Formats: sequence, C-alpha cells, structure tokens
Amino acid sequence: MPIHLYWGDDQAAQDRAIQSLINQVVDPAWQSLNLSRLDGTNSAEAAQALSEARTPPLGAGDRLVLLQNSPFCSACPSELAAQLEPCLNLIPANCHLLLSSSSKPDARLKSSKALRAVAIEKSFALPAIWDGAGQLDLVLNTAAAMGLQISPEAAEALAESVGNNSSRLTGELEKLSLYCGDQKINIDAVAALAGPSQHNALAAGEALLAGQVGEALLQLDCLVAANEPPLRLLAALTSQLRGWLWVSLLDRQGEQDVAVIAKAAGIGNPKRIYVMRKQLRGKSPDLLLKLMGQLLEVEAALKLGVNASDAFRDGFLMGLHG
Repeated sequence: MPIHLYWGDDQAAQDRAIQSLINQVVDPAWQSLNLSRLDGTNSAEAAQALSEARTPPLGAGDRLVLLQNSPFCSACPSELAAQLEPCLNLIPANCHLLLSSSSKPDARLKSSKALRAVAIEKSFALPAIWDGAGQLDLVLNTAAAMGLQISPEAAEALAESVGNNSSRLTGELEKLSLYCGDQKINIDAVAALAGPSQHNALAAGEALLAGQVGEALLQLDCLVAANEPPLRLLAALTSQLRGWLWVSLLDRQGEQDVAVIAKAAGIGNPKRIYVMRKQLRGKSPDLLLKLMGQLLEVEAALKLGVNASDAFRDGFLMGLHG
C-alpha cells in the first residue's frame, strides 16, 4: 500500500518532494491519465481521491493521486473518515495516494492513527524565526535537494538573509545556481545577489525593545519591500514580544526554572531563556505591554487596508507620544 503522508508549513520543500515522487513513479507519457490533483477542502474531491487510488493505472508506470489540503488528519467529516480505513487495504501496489497538508496530523483521531500505521510519513516544518541553527539547516537541506553545492560561509550568509522564508530561499538558490554555473555557491555570490542580510523581524523586535524605533522601522520597511507578508511580520513580532513578556513576568515572580518559564512562554528550547533574560535587563513589563498595545494598533490598521509601511510607522511613532 504505497500511501504517503506529507505535512508541514514549508510549502516549497513539500512541493519539491511531491514533484520528486511524481517524477519517480508516474510515466510522463501517461501522466494525463495516471496523475490526479485534487483539493481536500472539497469533501467530494476527497472522496474521489479514495476512489481513484483504488483504480489501477493505464499503460506504463504507476498511478498517483495527490490530495492537497487533506482533511483526513484534522477536522474530517465523520462520513468521509468512515470511508478511509476500508479503502486503505484496497489500494493496489502500483497506485500511490499522497495526502498533503500544512498542519501536523492530530494524533487523537482514528483516521490519523490508521494512516500513520501504513503511510510513509514526511514532515516539512519551517524553523522558528529565532532558530538560527534550524535556518542554516534549511539552507543546506534545500540546496542538497536542488542538487547544488554551497560553501559553509555562503550558507550562513544566505540563512541570515532569508531567515525561514522557504519560498524566497528557493528563488535565491535558483538565481545563485545560474550565477555560479557548475561552481560551488560562494559567499561573494550571495553578497552580490541575495540582498541585505540583517533585515529580519527578530532584529526589528530587538530594536523596539532597545527603544530604537527608527532602526525597527527600517528593518520592517526592508522586509515589506522584499514582499514579506505584513501580517506574518506582525505575527512574528507578537510572538517575540509575548515570549519576552512571559519571561519578564515570571522573573518578577521569582521563577528560576528555565523549563517552567519556557513551557509557560511557549518556547521550545529552554536554553533560549538565558538569551532572553540578557535582552530584558533593565526592561520592565510595562514597556512590553505598551509595545503589545502598539502591535494591536498596527494589526487594526493593516486589516483596514492601510499601507503596511504606514501602518507600522503610525503604530510605533504615535506610541512615542503616548
């Protein structure tokens, strides 16, 4: 039963893996008959995917049925979930059912348990915006998946430039590949093509914490100019400030256990608490609450259709006089 379960928020990496599997199992000459792409947000198409996966391929090669936005491991209608388990045992060996989703399977669901018992599962999770090591791994793994060689220095510079933006990373690597030809991608090529490296949402948050509003706005303007979605920037800043606020409040209460603080703040790596404590020296919870309030003003402006740069500028500069 060749059943594949792909999930995660790194859509670019997931798309590459999907295309790789298609190239591996589907004969190009018979692709129009043996490759189906369906959307799981439509219950009828999800049911159709289960039906087509039981149909042997025509001609050469295997059949592959791709169900994007698969509902089977999340909020799945009961009548649809009931069709899944009987279907799993009826899929021929030369048919592939590929279920793709942006969210992690809900381990509590019966459908998730049934799929995980038989599926080839692959996760494609983006590293956190503060996870420098994870972002470096993302660069190295993406380059390897694209068949490219990159020097360690170039990989670090590219990770600093693109952060956890997987789609932009793919585009930058494609440009660098054309620029370098058969040569290994080096740091000079990254400096020439990948643009400024220090402009990221974390740096903007750190500038706000330090009271450097102008520097924060410069960082945000650069990110907006690089087509970073404003609401994603806002979410990153909110997450960063909320983490600082939790650490600050728990420190005030005398909590010393970094594991406890990390759990309360929703931070996966407790070692990060030591860094956050250094950043928070001399900063009061009142400052963080004020910044959180300014983020709410920015969010309201963005959702009312205000230009992103103007929304950030008005939200933070007006706060200077509040």
